[in-house]
Amino acid sequence: MDTNSSPFEQLGGAAAVEAAVDNFYGCVLADVRIRHFFEGVDMVRQRRMQAAFLTVAFGGPNHYSGAGMAKAHARLVADGLNDSHFDAVVENLAATLRELSIADGLIGQVAAIAESVRGDVLGRSAA
Repeated sequence: MDTNSSPFEQLGGAAAVEAAVDNFYGCVLADVRIRHFFEGVDMVRQRRMQAAFLTVAFGGPNHYSGAGMAKAHARLVADGLNDSHFDAVVENLAATLRELSIADGLIGQVAAIAESVRGDVLGRSAA
């Protein structure tokens, strides 16, 4: 694997991100710690937005046109979203990538990318 390529390329490109997003939301929607945050959410749209965001976050082509992290999650923060919930999401993402046989080093890179938006998601950073 070319270590100079982006995490997006190392993951396997758009098809791999789509597969990861589908598996990820399967885990998230089964997780009693966080599934309530997705009640009433249009999951087709959610998957599309998440795939676009992750593609950009992982260094792929920028087709993300969603709200910034703070704005996109403000309602969830008002509903109690906190660090324990963020941790659960990161755990589910790592588990998803392990299921897809992604190398531990790349999972670590992905976790670092997720951690880089924690403050914004939880409304603690200047937007």
